[in-house]
Amino acid sequence: MGLEEDFHHLVDVLVAQREEFGAQWLRTVEASLAGRISSSELDRELRELYGALTGGLGQGGRTLKDEQFSEIRSLLVELSRNRARQGFSPRETAVSVFALKEVLEPSLNGDAQQVRVYLHLSRLIDEMGLFTVEEHARTREEIISAQAEQLLELSTPVVKLWDGIVGVPLVGTLDSARTQVVMEKLLQALIDSNSTQAIIDITGVPTVDTQVAQHLLKTVVAARMMGAQCTISGIRPQIAQTIVALGIEFGDIPTRATLAGALRDALAQIDQDRASQSGGLL
Repeated sequence: MGLEEDFHHLVDVLVAQREEFGAQWLRTVEASLAGRISSSELDRELRELYGALTGGLGQGGRTLKDEQFSEIRSLLVELSRNRARQGFSPRETAVSVFALKEVLEPSLNGDAQQVRVYLHLSRLIDEMGLFTVEEHARTREEIISAQAEQLLELSTPVVKLWDGIVGVPLVGTLDSARTQVVMEKLLQALIDSNSTQAIIDITGVPTVDTQVAQHLLKTVVAARMMGAQCTISGIRPQIAQTIVALGIEFGDIPTRATLAGALRDALAQIDQDRASQSGGLL
C-alpha cells in the first residue's frame, strides 16, 4: 500500500471514528482548560476543526499552507482570537490543538506505513498549533495597542472651563504620540465649543526638557492657527529653573504658576475682547 493509499485509509478511519475521537478530544481539552470555557462552545469549535481537518486531508491537503486547508486556517484564526480575548495564554490555546495527537496515538497498531502516515499527520497538527500561537500573539498585540490608544485618550482630557475657555490638564510624560492626541483633541474642542482661549496645564508633568517644550510649542502654534490664545500653566519653581537652565524659550506664550492664575487671565482677556467688540459696534 502506497503513502497516498495510507492517507486515504487514515481519512476513512478518522471519519468512521469521528464521534469517538471527537469525544476524547473534547474531554482532553476540557481537562486542560479547567472549565474556563463552556462545554457546548468547545464542542462546536473542536467538531468544526475536526471536520475541516478530515475534509482537507481527503482532498489531498498535506501541509497547512495547502489550499485544501483554507477552512481550517480560518477556524484556527477565529479560535485563537477568541482565546486571546477570553484571557487564555498562547500555551493553553495551542494545547487545545496538540491534544488531538494524544487522542489519535492509541489507535496505531505498530504498522510501519501507518506510523509514517501518523508522523506526517502529527507534523500537520504541530503546524496547526504553532499557527494558533502566532495568531494569538497577533491578536494580543492588537488588543494591547487598542488599550494603549484608549488610555492615551483618557489621559489627555480636554475640558470646558468657562464659556470660551477650554483646558488641557496634562499628567505624566509628553511624547510625540501623546502630543498628536492632545493637539487633535484641543483643536476639535476649540471648534466644538467656539472657544478663543486655551489653557495647557502641566502641573502633573514631572519634568520639562527640550523635547517636552517642543511638543508644547507645537500644540500652542496649532491652537493659534485656529484663532485661539494659549496659556501654559503649572510652571512650578523646579520647572522654571529647569527651563532657564536648558535655555528653553517660550517666546510670547503666556505662562502662569497656577491654573487659577491662567484662568483669571483668560477671563480678563475674554471680557476685554467683548468690550472691544461692543465699542466697535457703538
